[in-house]
Amino acid sequence: MLKEIFTKIEKKIFEFSQEEKNIIESYIKDEIIIKNIEDYEINSKYKIGVLKIEKNFAILEDLVNPIKNIKLELESLNGAFNKDLVLAKRVFNPRSKIKAKIVKILDGKKVEILVYVKDGSFFTLKENIELNSKNIKNYKDGDVLLIDNKEFKELEFIGNLDEAKIDEFISLYIYEELYRDKQKVEADKFIEDEKVRVDLRDLPFCTIDPNSAKDHDDAIYFDEENRTLFVAIADVSYFVKEDSELDQLAFKKSSTIYLPSRTLPMLPNILSENLCSLKENVDRYAYVFKLKLDLKKLKVESSELFTAIIRNHRNFSYGRIDRVLEGKLDLYNNNEKRIFDYLLPLYKVTKKFRENRLQKGYDFRTQENRLKLKNDLLENIEVEKSTASHQLIEECMLMANIEASKKVGTLGIFRIHEEPNFKALSKLIDDVNILGVKAKLKDNVHQTLTHIQEEASKLFLRDEVDELIIQSLTQAKYSSKNLGHFGLGFSSYSHFTSPIRRYSDLVLHRILKSKKLPKNLDDICTHISEQERKIDKLVWDFEDRKYARWAKDNIGNEIKVKIVDIEKGKAVCYDKMVGLKVVIENYKGQKLFSKYKVKIVSSCLATKLIVATIV
Repeated sequence: MLKEIFTKIEKKIFEFSQEEKNIIESYIKDEIIIKNIEDYEINSKYKIGVLKIEKNFAILEDLVNPIKNIKLELESLNGAFNKDLVLAKRVFNPRSKIKAKIVKILDGKKVEILVYVKDGSFFTLKENIELNSKNIKNYKDGDVLLIDNKEFKELEFIGNLDEAKIDEFISLYIYEELYRDKQKVEADKFIEDEKVRVDLRDLPFCTIDPNSAKDHDDAIYFDEENRTLFVAIADVSYFVKEDSELDQLAFKKSSTIYLPSRTLPMLPNILSENLCSLKENVDRYAYVFKLKLDLKKLKVESSELFTAIIRNHRNFSYGRIDRVLEGKLDLYNNNEKRIFDYLLPLYKVTKKFRENRLQKGYDFRTQENRLKLKNDLLENIEVEKSTASHQLIEECMLMANIEASKKVGTLGIFRIHEEPNFKALSKLIDDVNILGVKAKLKDNVHQTLTHIQEEASKLFLRDEVDELIIQSLTQAKYSSKNLGHFGLGFSSYSHFTSPIRRYSDLVLHRILKSKKLPKNLDDICTHISEQERKIDKLVWDFEDRKYARWAKDNIGNEIKVKIVDIEKGKAVCYDKMVGLKVVIENYKGQKLFSKYKVKIVSSCLATKLIVATIV
């Protein structure tokens, strides 16, 4: 009731029940609410809001206007926790930024908190806040448990930080994704509809994926003679009916989570790894783009979209196809020969399409660090870079995604990416100039960024400068309105090719089939964009916990790092444990991206903080 009362006052709605008026009177006595002749207002010394705790700070969320949210330091929470309705007192700040500290919890719901034990105290695992509790006599350092936020009583004992398997629980709990293991929904029974599908089973489709892939979303086939590319995508919307229990859970998840330890799929395994997955030598339902290519103008001349039944003739790994594109065919049978006979000319075509695309888009040299675990411990890192086979598949998928976005018109579900503003671009120029890269603003953003990349390449700093460019860009997201994709250089772009693992693609398939937009499309776009960012953070959190555990077992050992944050003295490893982040304790303003040999000094399994010293 309290939240409703204060919200009414903020909105200047002064219709209250007698019970509400009695509550208001008590706050008038405490000078928190001021009564005017005919209305009420909240004393300007105070702010009332709902607390939201982030990693290193907290937000006091305004009851009415998000623009009026206030950032709080964790030290000023005064025992308040996430989702508590609190009274904060404004604190004078000579720098004119509004500051506040919580003076009273108005409505604190009893919730559970994940904590660990250190030096006789409970600390929250997400924010590392020490709790004033005396209920710790029976615990030892490193114990992890769930307690209530009012009396700090144990609700569930989880384990100890020394146990490597606990990392996954912690990451999933902190980012509220534990329900994936508990909430099971089975797939419905399906009626076959082969008669209304185009039969493409004779075409030698193939998939090209990582070695470990179990969910095969996409398959390709190229008819060289007719310059026609077929992109077949798992027909997930046939199996997952809109607003079904299965669909609601898929929406909540929004995407598959890929952890080094295991995969947590968006859809049940019966679908993601079986009925929907384009497995080798089995009939599968697909949603297919038939793309007629103009090889002179390097564009899609025309496209058809239809449901089909296909047979994937071969699952390939990226590595195998890389060897094929290099002319190393290995031992192959007649079935594989049919596929290689079209993959080799298709690669030449996609190379030209890629070169043409990069005249407007960008080629950022990115790599993916794949953590390899053994018995839940970090064993080694496999660095996966974009190779010829990756680029072949990427261009095919980009063509299908662009065509899908064109078919929905101006309203649909789009993947948008806005170009950097002048302020971000100017800061980027300043940052690269400090590195010695002589760059300046050009006539437009594309010319400026490609100019920076060219100048960086002369100094062998291309990879590092690409990192800075990516940091300067806004994050891509989903939108019901077509605002273009700056990074790829496309005026229209959507995600169509991965409906097994992305909810956005599933929604797009439904729109294309029904020619109707979901009523809550904007809410869908907002939710899946937020989920995407949250899942990224979850995976990074888990990986950092594995890095911290490795570092704890390697105290005193030396690694090679490069400086990535000159303000906080942070560096990242680039040799045997690629991606491991450290804070350098004897940092003295070293140059950005400068390389050093450091010795690991300490590692905290709870906070993931690894400290090192330059040797």
